[in-house]
Amino acid sequence: MRTIRATMFVTLDGVVQGLGRPDEDTRGGFTHGGWGPRYNDEVMGRELAKGMSRPGDMLLGRSTWQDFGAVWGRATDGNPYTAHMNAATKYVVSRTLEDADAWQNSILLRGEAVETVAELKAQPGGALSINGSASLVRSLHAAGLIDEYTLLIHPLTLGGGTRLFDGAAPLTEFGLTGSVTTPKGVIIAHYTRRRSFTQI
Repeated sequence: MRTIRATMFVTLDGVVQGLGRPDEDTRGGFTHGGWGPRYNDEVMGRELAKGMSRPGDMLLGRSTWQDFGAVWGRATDGNPYTAHMNAATKYVVSRTLEDADAWQNSILLRGEAVETVAELKAQPGGALSINGSASLVRSLHAAGLIDEYTLLIHPLTLGGGTRLFDGAAPLTEFGLTGSVTTPKGVIIAHYTRRRSFTQI
């Protein structure tokens, strides 16, 4: 059985929307896009590189896959992140995509996320890493399918926007397995699922 690991950039008030650019995700009238890059530094880059160096495949929701593909799939800058993203096997979960031909090494998982990902997880193979894809993460978390989280907790609040655990999130215990604080105040915390509760 495969392990599913989710890496999420999040504010102190739990917002995960529109990290990278002002126009990245304006759904719901969100006007704070691009809140993340000013907190990037060498320590964060080193920690993210450690995650990318771990063997396994990627798992993405449709919107994130399309956005990443538009940025990384066309880049020719020699950046190690570019090489990693393009070379990785990328599973994209979608009910609406016709195919996944727009970005190399992508495989379409058509249908309901929980069902298709549960089938994939049950197969032999390396770990599955999710970067972003908040809607997918929420669905898989509710179904008890995510085993590990890396949360990059940024020292700001936005007061609005899509939050990581909007809606129903089952009572689940996680153990802190490691943490790093960057010079700019981002706490990078690694958690592993201990157990889920069916009743409170």
